[in-house]
Amino acid sequence: MIIRRLESRLRYLLRHFPAVVLLGPRQAGKTTLARVLAAERPAVYLDLEDPRDRARISDARTTLSEYADRLVVLDEVQRAPEIFQILRGLIDEGRRTGYGNGRFLLLGSASLELLQQSESLAGRIAFVELTPFDALEVTAADQDLLWVRGGFPSSFLAPDDAISMLWRQNFIATYLERDVPQFGFRVPAETLRRFWTMLAHQQGELLNASRLASSLGVESKSVARYVDMLVDLLLVRRLQPWSNNDGKRLVKSPKLYVRDTGLVHTLLRLQTKEDVLSHPVAGQTFEGVVIETLLACAPSGTSAYFYRTAAGAEIDLILELPHSQRWAIEIKRSSAPKVAKGFHLACEDLQPQRRLLVYSGVETFGLGQGVEAIPLRTLAGELVGLN
Repeated sequence: MIIRRLESRLRYLLRHFPAVVLLGPRQAGKTTLARVLAAERPAVYLDLEDPRDRARISDARTTLSEYADRLVVLDEVQRAPEIFQILRGLIDEGRRTGYGNGRFLLLGSASLELLQQSESLAGRIAFVELTPFDALEVTAADQDLLWVRGGFPSSFLAPDDAISMLWRQNFIATYLERDVPQFGFRVPAETLRRFWTMLAHQQGELLNASRLASSLGVESKSVARYVDMLVDLLLVRRLQPWSNNDGKRLVKSPKLYVRDTGLVHTLLRLQTKEDVLSHPVAGQTFEGVVIETLLACAPSGTSAYFYRTAAGAEIDLILELPHSQRWAIEIKRSSAPKVAKGFHLACEDLQPQRRLLVYSGVETFGLGQGVEAIPLRTLAGELVGLN
């Protein structure tokens, strides 16, 4: 069993907050992690997709009041958004009667923006996101496996590539046919599959809504709605452009990444490492693994951007860390990486404290002009150390 790095963070938050929301896409491992924590103390687990458990909380205030001395795990909480208002009252009552922190662990398969309920628990709640496995959670020997299969536990741990691919195919079909409609989105499954596949072909590229709309035969505003939906379902990352340089002609469109590389490869029908290496998307999906790992490991309060000017200056990832630290990061899958001229020009504009090139090798070394070549796991470990 792979121990999730977020496990200790969740324990800490449960000691200091009455309610903790654990967000993440379906099948990322939220329920497994919650059950590990629930086994350590008196707890009750309620799955809000189970009709029996939904019936148990038909009178949620009364039912949950009976568990004041236990940790209550509410899984798939987006199925009962009205419960947030009830939790507010129960938490406030509990504080007056000696039941303070660590009372509720809420699991959700969508962003807080989509749940639209976090404001009702302001000051009483902490939230964290559990991603699929990242590069720091698997062994150094399994980095390519993570890249090819993605980080969803059932896909990554499958006995062979064929079973992993089959799991991901079923995951995509289930999301399109069942999960998306449950969130209230009215998008034909086949249209959404085509759109998702287009994003996979354009992994890490600038969003061009009009081009996507033309290919799909829909309006540009529909494309914007589809992007928002996949971002809110934690399946697509929208990396925003840097926009703080006066006098520079900066790119203003965001870059889009399907967050799990295994899903990208499945949408493109790439099953093995050899399949991926022979496809033009290989460099972009490696870039996606790097970005997802670094953002999962970065300390709270970190902001992420990319930088691109009309003159050709470009940085793949900028991390604005707490305490005014700015790191410029170039990403190359090559084992003998080189930094492009555009990276140096962009660093002259932004003057970052560190200039880094993440590559697929295992050693850290200098490349000149203040640039360090560094393995992904090494840099991710440094970011964890800043938490």
